[in-house]
Amino acid sequence: MADNTSFNERIIPMDDHQLDVDVQSRAERARWILDSPEPPGLIHELVSSIKETVFHCGMKTYPPSNNAKMKTKSNSKHIFSVLQGIFPILRWGRKYTASKFKSDFFAGLTLASLSIPQSIGYANLAKLDPQYGLYTNVVPPLIYAAMGSSREIAIGPVAVVSLLLSAMIQKIIDPSIDPIGYRNLVFTVTFFAGVFQAAFGLFRLGFLVNFLSHAAIVGFMGGAAIVIGLQQLKGLLGLSNFTNKTDVVSVVGAIWKSVHHSWNPYNFVLGCSFLIFLLSTRFLCKKKKKLFWLPAIAPLVSVILSTLIVYITRGDKHGIKIVKHIKRGINSISIQQLSFNGSNVGDAAKIGLIAAVVALAEAVAVGRSFASVKGYHLDGNKEMVAMGFMNIAGSCTSCYLATGSFSRTAVNFSAGCETVVSNIVMALTVIVALECLTRLLYFTPIAILASVILSALPGLIDVHEAYNIWKIDKFDFLACIGAFFGVIFCSVEIGLLAALIISILKIILTAIRPGIEVLGRLPQSDIFGSMNQYKMFLPTPGVLVIRIDTALLCFANANFVKERIMKWILDEEEEEEAEEEASRTKEEKKIRALILDMSNLLNIDTSGIIALEELKKKLSSFGIKVALANPSWQVINKLKLAKFVDKTEEESVFLTVGEAVNACLESKTATLNTC
Repeated sequence: MADNTSFNERIIPMDDHQLDVDVQSRAERARWILDSPEPPGLIHELVSSIKETVFHCGMKTYPPSNNAKMKTKSNSKHIFSVLQGIFPILRWGRKYTASKFKSDFFAGLTLASLSIPQSIGYANLAKLDPQYGLYTNVVPPLIYAAMGSSREIAIGPVAVVSLLLSAMIQKIIDPSIDPIGYRNLVFTVTFFAGVFQAAFGLFRLGFLVNFLSHAAIVGFMGGAAIVIGLQQLKGLLGLSNFTNKTDVVSVVGAIWKSVHHSWNPYNFVLGCSFLIFLLSTRFLCKKKKKLFWLPAIAPLVSVILSTLIVYITRGDKHGIKIVKHIKRGINSISIQQLSFNGSNVGDAAKIGLIAAVVALAEAVAVGRSFASVKGYHLDGNKEMVAMGFMNIAGSCTSCYLATGSFSRTAVNFSAGCETVVSNIVMALTVIVALECLTRLLYFTPIAILASVILSALPGLIDVHEAYNIWKIDKFDFLACIGAFFGVIFCSVEIGLLAALIISILKIILTAIRPGIEVLGRLPQSDIFGSMNQYKMFLPTPGVLVIRIDTALLCFANANFVKERIMKWILDEEEEEEAEEEASRTKEEKKIRALILDMSNLLNIDTSGIIALEELKKKLSSFGIKVALANPSWQVINKLKLAKFVDKTEEESVFLTVGEAVNACLESKTATLNTC
C-alpha cells in the first residue's frame, strides 16, 4: 500500500547536538554571503572588457625575477600575446601550409569571379560609380584578413547595405545633382559606421546589435530584397528616369509610367536571357552539390558574353544601356574627402550608426552560421572590432561600407576555403582587374548587372524561416512582418524602426511582468521546483517559497513583483480561514515565513530595494518573517548599503532554499525562531 503520509510528517527528529551543529553551519554559510566582496565597478568592467576583446590570452602576470634576460623574454611574450589578440593571423599563420594555400587560392579565384560583377552592380545600387564597388573589395578584405577570426566569411559590399545607404543619404544630397558631395557623404558615413562598430566591440556592446532580433532581420531582408528587385527593373527595362524613393508603391508607379514611354525591349530581352541562365545554374547547384562552382562563375561568364554581344552588335547604338567608363587603377586616398565640418555631420553620424548595426547584424549572423558548421567559436566582439577598423580604413581609401555577404560566403565555403587567405586572393584578383580589365568592361550592359543582383535576391527571402517564426513565437512574427511591411510600403529606415520598436516592446513587456513561481519540495530531498511545472512537488506547511524569474528587479517590475507576492499570501490566508481540517489547527496552517529564491536575480536598483522593504514591513505586521536565499554578490552588496540586511543578520540570509526551509521546519510553530 502506498504511504500517504506527507513528507513533512515523516521528518526524522534530530537531537539537540545535531540541531546546534546544523544551525552553526547555516550561520557560517550565511556569513559567506554577507561577507561577500564588493563587485567590480563600472570603470573596472569597461577596462576588463577591452582587455578581453583585444588581448588574446588576457593580461598574464609573470613572477618577479632578477634576471634581465628572463624579464625581457617575459615582456616579449606578453607583447606577442597582445599582437596575437589584435591580429589573429599571427597565431594561425605560423601553422599555415601549402595545401591550405592551394585550397584558399582556388576559393579566392572563385570568389573573385562572383564579387567583380556583383560589386559593380551594388555600387550602382548605392548610386556610386562602378569602381567604388570594386575598391570596396580590396582594402576591407585585406584588413579583415589580418584582424578577423572567421575563416569562411567573404568581405565586400552587399545589397541590403547598399540600398540602405542610397535610401538615406540621397534624402540629404541628390546624387544626380551633386555626385561629388554625395560620394563624400558616403565615405563620411562609412567612417562613422566603422567607429561605431569598433566601439561596440571594444566596450563589448554587441548586445545593441541584438536589438535587431532574428525575426526582425528575416522580415527586413525579405522586404529589402523585394525593393531591390523592383529597383533593378530600371536597368532590366533600360529606363533613363526613375524615382529616388524606395517604397514599393513609388517604385511600381515609376515603372508603370516609364513602361509606356521610354523602356527598351533589347535591354529586357538581353537581361532576362541571362537572368534565366543565372537562375538555372543555381537550380543545378542545388541538385548536384559538386557543381557549386557553376553559379559562382556564372555572373562573370554572363558579363563577358553580354559585353561581347554588345560590342560585336554595337548594341549601345540601338538603345542598350552600358556601363561605359570605369576608372582604371587601384584605390585612391580619400581622407581629404571626409567631411566633419559641414552641416551634414550629424546626419552622417546617425546614418552611420544605423548602417553599422545592420551591417554587423548580417556579418555576425553569417560568420557564426558557418563557424558552427566548422565547429569553432567566433567571438562576436572581436569581429566587431575587425569590421570597425576595416571600414575606417576603407573610408580613407575610397571604399564604402563593407560587411560579410551570405551568398559570397556560401560560395567561399563551398569552394573549400581553409582560412581568410581566400579574401586576400580575391582582393589581389580585383586589383588585377582594376589595373587591366576596366577598359574591357566599357560595353558591359546595365541589364546584366541588374540580372546578377536579381539572381542573388531569392536567398534573402526566407519564407520557410518566417513560417517557423510564426509557429514558435507570434510576437516575434509580429516584428518580422512589421519590418517587412515597413520596408516595402514606407522606407528602409521605417522598416528598421518598426522592427526595433516591436522588439523593444517585447523586452519591456517581459521585463515589467517577470515570471514569479511558487516552489514546492520533492519528497525525501532538498530539491525545489515550480509546482505548476512539476505536480509531484509538494508545498511546505507554514512556509511560502517564491522564485523571482528576472535578472533585474527594478523600477519597471518591482511593484508588480510586490503586489503578486502580497496577493498570493492574502489568497492563501483566505483559503486557510475558509477551510477547516480536523487533523490540523488554524495556527499550524497559517503562513509564518516567506522565502525569496533570488538565484535568478542578478541585480537590483533602488526601486527594487524599496519594494522589498515595503514587502518586509507589510508582512511583519502579519507576523510573517522574510528570508532571502542565494542572493548574488551585486544584490547582497546593494542590500547591505541600503541597510536592508546587516552583517549580523545571518538569520535572514541563507545559501540555499533547502537551508531556509529546514530552518523553518525545525520550529514546531513554523516560525523563524532560529532565523
